[in-house]
Amino acid sequence: MKSSHYKQVIIVRRDLKMSKGKMISQCIHASLGAYKRADEEIIKKWESEGQKKVVLEVDSEKSILDMYRRIKKEKIPCFLVEDAGLTELTPGTVTALGIGPEREETLDKITGKLKLL
Repeated sequence: MKSSHYKQVIIVRRDLKMSKGKMISQCIHASLGAYKRADEEIIKKWESEGQKKVVLEVDSEKSILDMYRRIKKEKIPCFLVEDAGLTELTPGTVTALGIGPEREETLDKITGKLKLL
């Protein structure tokens, strides 16, 4: 049996034209939020492998919300970031989605067609 590898996927909206710093902070929010919801055993395995993270992009709120609904339906730990509105964006703007950590093959089936950031 093939051994599993684990990763975390962060999806960020490119259509918002966030500054680099803003985009990075939104990705960090997504990563930590999803991490806090993940299974402890999977976290241990993921950490032992080096905590692989992949950042992908979407071009609309609809795309990120569709992905969020699909991930929730699959019962994969995730965190949808809604901005507080203190700097560049309107309060409540959906900016990023953190997914996992989870088995790489599981995430690839769902997010594999998205472009790398």
